Amino acid sequence: MDWLEGAGSRIAFFGGSFDPPHLGHLAVARAAREALALDTVLFAPVGAQPLKPQGSMASFEDRLAMTRLATAGEPGMAVSLIDAPGAGPGANPSPNYTFDTLMRLRAALPVGGTLFCLMGADSFVGLRGWRRGAEIPFAAKLIVASRPGQRLDDLAAALPPGLTIEAHAPGESAPAGLALERYRLRNAAGDCAPLCLLPGLHVEISASEIREQVRAGSAPAQARELLAPAVAEYIGSHGLYR
Repeated sequence: MDWLEGAGSRIAFFGGSFDPPHLGHLAVARAAREALALDTVLFAPVGAQPLKPQGSMASFEDRLAMTRLATAGEPGMAVSLIDAPGAGPGANPSPNYTFDTLMRLRAALPVGGTLFCLMGADSFVGLRGWRRGAEIPFAAKLIVASRPGQRLDDLAAALPPGLTIEAHAPGESAPAGLALERYRLRNAAGDCAPLCLLPGLHVEISASEIREQVRAGSAPAQARELLAPAVAEYIGSHGLYR
């Protein structure tokens, strides 16, 4: 997996449709990178998402191109093809399951490397519906970009059956100005896995709303404020979401 070369030892997988990638995605990645001293956040556009059988609005090739544009020049961010559709080096046949992807990444990590799985609060809330969702926290350390005021009860309600959560004293502090809450997940066998929560990231940007704005012809005014300039330009020049 040549896209892991030079990625460092602390790597976070950040999967999603990225249809399109927007400033909210970048804000989450930046916060996680700084709070947990990550070497690289791997943006991985998904070829086919099991929970979205209708597919994405833009093609994988367009979403991949936009993700590369969005992350260009961003320190500590890279684009991964591990969830690309079809066959080929680094690609994974559809559908793409996060647990399987994480296991493939773990096998490719450098000696002594640490793998994280970064997700937004909306994804975490749906974790109980994911394939082998209860095993995902034990395949990679979870980082969840939370909503402001997220309570422990809310987190517990989102967990797949068989998992419990408890507050955990931090082993290391976050950089000044960054909030970081640490929890510990436990399964029925008594195994423990860490959960890092980034509270206060009230990112309300919605990819579906951006697509609707483009469809309505408001891309030059409203949607551009939610996108990296190069991504907005790509959407316009390729006639996406119309």
